Amino acid sequence: MTYDILLAGVGGQGVLSLAAIIAESAMAEGLNVRQSEVHGMSQRGGGVQAHLRLSDKTIASDLIPSGKADMILAMEPLESMRYLTWLKPDGVVVTAAEPFVNIGNYPEVDSLYASIKKLPNSCIVKTAELAKEAGNIKTENMVLIGAALKYLPLKKATIEQSVHARFAVKDPKLVDINMKALELGANA
Repeated sequence: MTYDILLAGVGGQGVLSLAAIIAESAMAEGLNVRQSEVHGMSQRGGGVQAHLRLSDKTIASDLIPSGKADMILAMEPLESMRYLTWLKPDGVVVTAAEPFVNIGNYPEVDSLYASIKKLPNSCIVKTAELAKEAGNIKTENMVLIGAALKYLPLKKATIEQSVHARFAVKDPKLVDINMKALELGANA
């Protein structure tokens, strides 16, 4: 089994956090993990992408070959479309609904949604709305992981353990908020 995820977003949205929680969960389940260097994080507001590869076999490369990604997991709809050449024909796109308008010619959002919905497997999640419901707008990336759970080759309990471990050392209150965000995303 090999499962390749291309994570995409804009600098400051939490692409590194998304990758870390999924990678930690995969390693906890005994999978091999390779992650590319994250491109674009030096510029807040600039495009960011990372390749995350999970496998029960040795992984030779950090980079996902073109047309081989099982999932594009995006914090922003335009960024989800930017990397479609990496997606398998039966791959899935899971993206936040909220645009991060950082360019003057940002496409009309409804046309972006229409393009995403034309894909064979896609999920557009209102992450900001659900993160607010969870109690903290900064939990949008946890909502997104929750929405991706049904496609990931990982157990929900393992993801929950990674989320708990990550936030328990910062502030125990954050554990409950992030767990609620994860659950709201899973039910979206």
